[in-house]
Amino acid sequence: MSKVTVTMQGETAVLRLGNGVTNAISSELVDDLASALTQLRDSARGLVLAGNEKFFSIGFNLPELVQLDHDGMTDFFTRFDQLTLDLFTLPMPTACAMTGHAVAGGNVLALTCDFRFAAEGKKLIGLNEATIGLPVPYLPDLILRQVVGDRTATEMMYHGQFLLSSRAAETGLVDAVLPLAEVEEHAVARINTLAALPHTAFAIIKENRTEAVRRSYELHNRAKLVKMLECWFEDSVQSLLKDAAQKF
Repeated sequence: MSKVTVTMQGETAVLRLGNGVTNAISSELVDDLASALTQLRDSARGLVLAGNEKFFSIGFNLPELVQLDHDGMTDFFTRFDQLTLDLFTLPMPTACAMTGHAVAGGNVLALTCDFRFAAEGKKLIGLNEATIGLPVPYLPDLILRQVVGDRTATEMMYHGQFLLSSRAAETGLVDAVLPLAEVEEHAVARINTLAALPHTAFAIIKENRTEAVRRSYELHNRAKLVKMLECWFEDSVQSLLKDAAQKF
């Protein structure tokens, strides 16, 4: 059974993560998201990513990933990076409806969207990689700097702290904070409005916005992946990852 369900609301495809309560990003979830993207390219004019009321996504499924050897992690990161790039450059309007926490890899998926709408209250968003000895992967690093600016992105990534949705809105990471029941409806309405615009012109505007990030990533991603994996397999980092995996 797929970890992603697809429903149409108007011309917008809602892709809902369905990997347990936490929506941890497993190898299977990456493949299912990639498959869903392929299917909707010709059938939808917009996309909304969604999760559940507790978690949009907790991030990488560490209990699974800490078991992988170097080749296995290379394969996983390569597929996740490609998914991130495909979502970021998708030639249609996109939004993330964050009714729950969106942290680490979950924050990465949210960053790929044109807009992010979060529920009010104690909902967390952020990139905590630095606290477990890892760099933020190169592509989301580039995207975050585009979204919130270099100074704010640097502060977020250096400290690796999670932000409440209200604070995330102040930084520009979240476009609006809404009552829980309104988040997904608002996201779909915004994307359906944009989906009604002439498609070709919108796609070109989006290509112009994403082009510099895409080019930098394609130029440097292989070397950056090598450095990421060197960190991942350091003994001290493996210990921290395994400790974190026990909390899943």
